[in-house]
Amino acid sequence: MSRFLSNRYSNIEPYTPGEQPKVYNLIKLNTNESPFPPSPKVIEALNKAETEKLNLYSDPDTKDVIDAIASTLNVKSENIIMGNGSDEILAFTFQAFCDSENQPCFADITYGFYKVFCELYGLSPEIIPLREDLSIAPEDYYNKGKSIFIANPNAPTGLALSLSQIEDIINHNKNSIILVDEAYVDFGAESAISLINKYDNLIVSRTFSKSRNLAGARLGFAVANAEIIADLAKMKFSFNPYNINRLSIIAGKEAILDTEYFEKCVSVIIKNREYTVNELKKRGFTTIDSKTNFIFTKLSSISGADYYKALREKNILVRHFGNERIKDYVRITIGSLEQMQALIDATDEILKGV
Repeated sequence: MSRFLSNRYSNIEPYTPGEQPKVYNLIKLNTNESPFPPSPKVIEALNKAETEKLNLYSDPDTKDVIDAIASTLNVKSENIIMGNGSDEILAFTFQAFCDSENQPCFADITYGFYKVFCELYGLSPEIIPLREDLSIAPEDYYNKGKSIFIANPNAPTGLALSLSQIEDIINHNKNSIILVDEAYVDFGAESAISLINKYDNLIVSRTFSKSRNLAGARLGFAVANAEIIADLAKMKFSFNPYNINRLSIIAGKEAILDTEYFEKCVSVIIKNREYTVNELKKRGFTTIDSKTNFIFTKLSSISGADYYKALREKNILVRHFGNERIKDYVRITIGSLEQMQALIDATDEILKGV
């Protein structure tokens, strides 16, 4: 770092994204992207005429995509705000609702950006350990008097709380913000969006990166009551009014409206997930019950680090975390059936030497 960096940022440990390889002969199962291209309607809409409008600013209110989301999710447009990926929604939430008198809290094993935002904004979070089985205990979040951030399903474990458990946490924290991060909800969990009109302290964040096949478009959104959305909009318009580019707005609108393609892609990923879990089980792996587009798995005869390295040598990328509690696991994105078969075949070769 340079000698000019502010002291308040000198100790920040930035979020570490999954490896983005510079070569293309790798099977990439490390960043939870979809194996499928965007909806054909997205590709059709991103035409020459629209590209030629890139000399003009995008709509700061992102009305077209917000209206499409509202009609699809059966909420009002005033209940939605767009972010440059759901990470920006999270950043706005930490900015708007957390300070020295209202600190955040979240699980010890969860999405890594929560901790980074705390360091960035000078916050002191309460870290709540997961249970021994790596699940969230709702009672651990009762009456916190703090802003609560829950990834549901959680990452990297893949486990999900039921809607009744989420509502239980909300009911025990009615005077605090509850953000439910639903990046992976479409792969088998229950969404809390139905609760936003019942609870004025609930924010649900979603992304287009996983089930909508648009990781490269950087689109996310939050659903909450209109007053909270206004608070988040104040953060947005104080930072970057044009946070969503013109082409991403078009892509998001078409992706959210093409429910047939969305449902088809999600169903295939779920099917491929179950196939992979069953195949790994035959080989002695223990896999946590996943409601996501990835699995969290381990084998007693090989460490998580060694399995990760062995797969990397066979041109398959997965994710390994060094946290002591989960160091035996690897996280594997669910790709196409051909990709998952390649993973199984590579695993068989690795286990021959164990």
